[in-house]
Amino acid sequence: MGFKQLLTKVQQAEAALETKERRVAAEWRQLKTTWKAAWTPGRVVIAGLVGGFLVGRAQPLRAAAGSNQFMQLVTTLSGLFAGGSAHVAAEEAQQAAQSAEGVADAVAPQSAAVPPATASQAAASTEFPTPPNGP
Repeated sequence: MGFKQLLTKVQQAEAALETKERRVAAEWRQLKTTWKAAWTPGRVVIAGLVGGFLVGRAQPLRAAAGSNQFMQLVTTLSGLFAGGSAHVAAEEAQQAAQSAEGVADAVAPQSAAVPPATASQAAASTEFPTPPNGP
């Protein structure tokens, strides 16, 4: 068999493959459309009831609750979620601290322009009236 014959054979195989690919794609689109159209609300409800019945008959939670593996799984997952929440809270706290530092730096030059209060003014502003003794 010559090179030109092999090349022709390969081109024919490629053309046949492309034809089959197009046919499969068209059939897949048709199946998808039919599948979506078939799921009416009534059928969805029936499928949910049947699925729930089958899961209830299998009783997977009773078998899992009887084993320590279920409790280990719950403990591990709760630790995972708590760790993630703590990490997010730490990042938010760090951002708040950086924001507060930025505000403090912006306000610091302005507070230097205000003359400091005298000691008597500062003491007078912090004094509280004494409560009366007795009724």
